[in-house]
Amino acid sequence: MLEKLSPTKHLTVFPSGLMPTRKSLSAGPRTLWMTTLALMLTTTVATAQETNPLAGKPGAAKAGEYEFRINCALCHGLGARGGGRGPDLTRAQKKHAHTDAEMFQTISGGIPGTAMPANGTNGQGVGMTDEEIWQIVAYIRRVEVKAPAKSQGNAARGKELFYGDANCSLCHMVEGKGGRLGPDLSGVGGSRTREAIIDSVRNPSRRLAWGLTEPTKEFAQEYETITAVTADGKTIKGVALNEDSFTVQIMDTDEQIHLLQKKKLQSFEKSRESMMPKYDRELLPDQSLEDIYSYLLSVGAK
Repeated sequence: MLEKLSPTKHLTVFPSGLMPTRKSLSAGPRTLWMTTLALMLTTTVATAQETNPLAGKPGAAKAGEYEFRINCALCHGLGARGGGRGPDLTRAQKKHAHTDAEMFQTISGGIPGTAMPANGTNGQGVGMTDEEIWQIVAYIRRVEVKAPAKSQGNAARGKELFYGDANCSLCHMVEGKGGRLGPDLSGVGGSRTREAIIDSVRNPSRRLAWGLTEPTKEFAQEYETITAVTADGKTIKGVALNEDSFTVQIMDTDEQIHLLQKKKLQSFEKSRESMMPKYDRELLPDQSLEDIYSYLLSVGAK
C-alpha cells in the first residue's frame, strides 16, 4: 500500500521529483550533499515549529478525534482518558511531551523502550500524514484539563501507608522498592487520573474484566490470574508472565516463577478476577487512599 504523501514531508526531497534519477545518484559530492541537506530540511519542517499550525482552525480537533479513534484509542482509551496500555492524555502534565512539537514527534516517532510505537508501525490504524497528526494534537489539546492534578492528601503519610499498613508494597514497586507481583507504580501518578487510580483500588478487577481486544506481546502483561494444578496435584496460583500454545510462565504470590508445560497439567484456568483484594472504605478509609494517591502523584511528577 502506498503511503499517503504530505506536501511538507515528501515533495521536495529530490530536486528532480519524488525519486532520484540515475544522473543524480551518480553525481558528485556537492550534489549528494545538497540532496542530503534537502532531505534533512524536509523531514524536520513539521517538527521545527513549537505550535500546531492547525490550532484554532475549525474542524481540526473534530477530525483529530476521528483519527484518534482509529489509531490511538486502543491504547489510550476513548476520550483519551487512558486505557490498559497507554496513559491518560487529558492530563495537563505529560511525561514525554510539553509543547505541540514534542507531542507531534512522540506520535510520529514513538517512544523507544516503551509500548508507544512509531506512526503506522504496530499494525493498528493506517499510518497518518503530518496533517492528520497535527489534527490529533489539536484534539488532545481540546480535551485536556488546563491545570495540573492536585491532591488534598498528605504524601508523606501516603508513603508510610504504601510501605506499611496498607500493604501496597507487598505486590507493587515504586522506584525500585517493593514487590513484583503487580504493576510497577512508579509512573502511575503521572499517567493516570485520580479517579482511575482510586477506582483501581476500590474495584481492581474492573479493568481486567474489560480485557484488551487485541492482546500482543508488544504491550505490557495484563496480570490475568492463572490457577494451574500440576500432575502431582500441586496448585499454583499467580499472574501470567509469558504464555504460548504449549507453556506458561507464572509468578506466584511468593514471587516464585514457574515454567509449566500445559499438556502435563491436570488443569489450567484463567480468570479476569484480579488477585488484588478490594480495598473498601472500612479496610482503607477515603483519606488514607487520598494520602496514597498524593504520594504516587509526587513520585509520578518527577
